[in-house]
Amino acid sequence: MRIFRLIYKNAFRHKLRTFLTVLGLALAVMAFGLIRTFITAWYSGAEAAAPDRLVTRNAVSIIFTLPISYKEQILKIDGVKDVTYAAWFGGIYVDPKNFFPQYAVDQGNFFTLFPEFIVPPEQFEAFKDERKAVIVGRRLADRFGWKIGDPITLIGTIYPGDWDFIIRGIYTGRDINTDETAFIMRFDYLDEVMRRDSPGRAGQIGWYALKIDDPNRSAEIARQVDARFKNSLAETLTETEKEFQLSFIQMSGAIILGLRIVSFLIIGVILLVLANTMAMTARERISEHAFMRTLGFRGYHLVGLILGESFFMATLGGLIGIGLLAVVGNLVGVALSQFFPGFAPDAVAYLLCIGTALLVGLGASIFPIQRALRIKIVDGLRVVD
Repeated sequence: MRIFRLIYKNAFRHKLRTFLTVLGLALAVMAFGLIRTFITAWYSGAEAAAPDRLVTRNAVSIIFTLPISYKEQILKIDGVKDVTYAAWFGGIYVDPKNFFPQYAVDQGNFFTLFPEFIVPPEQFEAFKDERKAVIVGRRLADRFGWKIGDPITLIGTIYPGDWDFIIRGIYTGRDINTDETAFIMRFDYLDEVMRRDSPGRAGQIGWYALKIDDPNRSAEIARQVDARFKNSLAETLTETEKEFQLSFIQMSGAIILGLRIVSFLIIGVILLVLANTMAMTARERISEHAFMRTLGFRGYHLVGLILGESFFMATLGGLIGIGLLAVVGNLVGVALSQFFPGFAPDAVAYLLCIGTALLVGLGASIFPIQRALRIKIVDGLRVVD
């Protein structure tokens, strides 16, 4: 117990320096944890993907459409239990800054294939009974203060014109990372207008979602689907829902790589901050360490003192940083809830933070330990503070 008391006394011998060092460590640990949480949130959509769902899109690009007539042919493929479809609408609500995802879907079975979107039965029936009805996510409704029965007008960009809708339902997410910011309309309303105003674009959807009977057969079923439409006017590319989500994330690969680099740079900054403090401490205590050796203290005693002091400050800074991460992370999660639903530091982020702090504590003590052990007692006693 005496050694721990000595470590504690040594750590607070220079209170201001220790305070600044611990504060720097805490802020760096918090920043490291926030960046790791951002990266995790970026991949949360892919992690939430169902293993028994496939996505079929145009083989050239997602921006090209597929004929709606493919649905019946896909349903005949062995292993496919159900098929639905959707199209990206891309309208503007009042101002282009008010971005939110908008989908025109098959109102018959879209919510059956995506049970993570929970819609009250009476609201779902109202959605099916009215062509201009839409169902919006809870977070989106809260963002604009919408309620059931409110009329909404979107300015079409991909599909030109003013589009009038009426909110007939508000869905909630089954899981914490379910997107609650979507605006879901009926495809038949979109298709009806296209047949009237732009017949060449009628009967075209953005992608199909397939429910399969066995996730282990996903690759085999995907090949069968693509083979069915090979050499057609609109060839397909079928992949798992997770792969489909990751294809969008890869478009932001440079941003994610930058965040990873910054997170490692922060670790370097933490190491430099603590290493500098420990180096100053070791230099100031050369004579003290030499005197302790004349009293019978062995090398491992000095190692324990220096390593313990370094670990003490690293752990203290890490714990404070984790506390700040919990508070700031939740605040950031609320602010970014429209873009990163479920954004919050998880257990992995906390473990990474404390693990990083301990590794930094170990690394920062190496040089002071080497110096304390290598210097001769007579040379150490000769040093005058």
